[in-house]
Amino acid sequence: MATQAINRKVWLNASKGAILPLATLVLVALMVVPMPSFVLDIGFISNIMISLAVLMVALNAAKPLDFSSFPTVLLFTTLLRLALNVASTRVVLVNGHTGAGAAGHVIEAFGSFLIGGDYAVGLFVFAILMIINLVVITKGAGRVSEVSARFTLDALPGKQMAIDADLNAGLLTPDEAKARRAEVATEADFHGSMDGASKFVKGDAVAGVLILAVNILGGLVLGVVSHHMPIGEAAKTYIQLAIGDALVAQVPALLLSIAAAAIVTRVSSPLDLSGQITSQFGSHKAWIPVAAILTILGLLPGMPHIVILPAAALAGYTAWKLRKADAAKQAEAAVAAAAPAAPATSPSVINWDEVSDGAALGLELGYGLIGLVDERKGAPLMARITGVRRQLSKELGFVVPLVRVRDNLSLGPNQYRITVAGVACGEDECWPEDLLALDSGDLVGTVEGKKVKDPSFGLDAVWISPDKRGEAVVAGYTVVDPSTVIATHLNQLIQLAAADLFGMDEAQKLLDALKESAPQLVAGLTPNPLPLASVAALCRALLAEGMPLKDFRRIAEAMVEVARDENEPVRQVEALRLKLGALIVQTIVPVKMPLPVITLDAQLETLLAQAVRAGPGATHPFEPALASRLVAAISESAAPLVNQARRFAIVTSPVARRPLARLMKPHLPEVPVMSFLEIPDGKPVEVMAVVGNPPPQLTEPTPALAS
Repeated sequence: MATQAINRKVWLNASKGAILPLATLVLVALMVVPMPSFVLDIGFISNIMISLAVLMVALNAAKPLDFSSFPTVLLFTTLLRLALNVASTRVVLVNGHTGAGAAGHVIEAFGSFLIGGDYAVGLFVFAILMIINLVVITKGAGRVSEVSARFTLDALPGKQMAIDADLNAGLLTPDEAKARRAEVATEADFHGSMDGASKFVKGDAVAGVLILAVNILGGLVLGVVSHHMPIGEAAKTYIQLAIGDALVAQVPALLLSIAAAAIVTRVSSPLDLSGQITSQFGSHKAWIPVAAILTILGLLPGMPHIVILPAAALAGYTAWKLRKADAAKQAEAAVAAAAPAAPATSPSVINWDEVSDGAALGLELGYGLIGLVDERKGAPLMARITGVRRQLSKELGFVVPLVRVRDNLSLGPNQYRITVAGVACGEDECWPEDLLALDSGDLVGTVEGKKVKDPSFGLDAVWISPDKRGEAVVAGYTVVDPSTVIATHLNQLIQLAAADLFGMDEAQKLLDALKESAPQLVAGLTPNPLPLASVAALCRALLAEGMPLKDFRRIAEAMVEVARDENEPVRQVEALRLKLGALIVQTIVPVKMPLPVITLDAQLETLLAQAVRAGPGATHPFEPALASRLVAAISESAAPLVNQARRFAIVTSPVARRPLARLMKPHLPEVPVMSFLEIPDGKPVEVMAVVGNPPPQLTEPTPALAS
């Protein structure tokens, strides 16, 4: 049974795929092969049915893309109508002398019933329909299609950039961004196709006039010359058949022209066209003036009171019903607003939301800082956070997750706390009504205020009232608003904790993005020789030491090479850094500038290398006293560079690099520790300081050595 169902489904799919080619062959056959009159009747009725169906679909579409196949449908319906015109012309010219029923019952009915058998009336009716279709509907729809296509194509780059910006900001997932891009491309293709398809409608209308002229002239010539009919009888017979043929084709053409105009003038809405119009005409304020004006017109002498006054009464009744419906909606809204809140959850019930928080980044605010995220006040802090996430996503090479902002009553009114992966990484105070004046180091005066330390860089700062802003700027302070203070602090902590925000999901997204441009590279990287977990671990190790993942293709190539030679994770990281030294240096200084470095004395290097070899695999191989003096000496040497906000690196031997980097991370978190093998050949180096070797006796306190 299952096999039969599958075979039936395959057969149905194949049958559906064969319908369009078969229909195209039928259209060609109608133009070439003579058809009997009953086949023409079926074709004309099918044409009217298809035109009505197309019109109904167009009217029920909520947006133009809901009927994205309309340009192609318009092409084939136009070809069907022209094929029927060719077939009916052949029948009219060959058998027209036999009478009004020579071309079938449909043409006869249109030629006799709709125009009363008077071909002069038929000519005028056909002319009016042509004017409506060609001059009014087709011309207007063509102009709208042209303008829509032009505007859509002009707006295409901006829409693509907006999608990329939302993707970088984390507002869209990659799948959602891909779907949005496909929708934008489809919209551009649709409006471009509609611009061309409108020419089909216009050409079809012109073809109808020419076919009518051919039928009339050809019928008169054939009737008089070939069939020896009197000129009057030939004119009556052939003109009536030609008019019937033209009208039976022009009515579906008019329906398709209306459908095309409805599609190109459609504005995107969740409602269909009838629902949209009904909702927009559903205000009683619009119908009350209508009823009043009609009533005044109906009371004027000489006016057709029997027609106008009922119309006024109908408009007044409509206004009354709409007003009553509006009052009922307002009452329901008031009842809903006054309804008691949902009963509180039972104290014995514990939800998962209370014990888990899936947000990787969090910002908790005291109640005094709620105004910074209040949408009624512009939510300045939220805009700053979005900008921080967008910039950091570009710098780090992966999308920084959303920041969950919420209030915390356990904090002081002006306190805030920043959490990364559930761990509080930063906390400080901020005064939302004041400004923070930072001491830039070149002050020519001072301002009064609450003295604090800048939470991001530890600079001396003063909280001042907004009216002292000008005074602080003149004195040499750098003045920032509270939203900038919190956003800058958040920016710094995210950079330091980037490794904690990167996981296997982010690694998979990087691999998926790389697969589009370098599929063989990704296939050669994972799952062999490196599984996804190992790729994520290597990326986290690079991020932990301040190296971004922007050039992930080069990083992936280095991973493939390293995985062939090393199996141990620590050695893989060190080998990876050796291959990516140019990228590491690039994050510190520009290409043309020398690399400022702090190095260690040769004897101290030897001492550190011996300590590492004595304790292989140890997390902290240095003796505590040696480590303390080493930290103090390096910090003292680095202090001038840190105060000048200069970027530099600490350079040591490959053996001591990793334990020294771990030792200095808490004290100089933004200073990279490199081995001299990681510095590219030809890169100029500027030695800013050399840290000396501590004396052999480490048990007694000795001053830290630095030069």
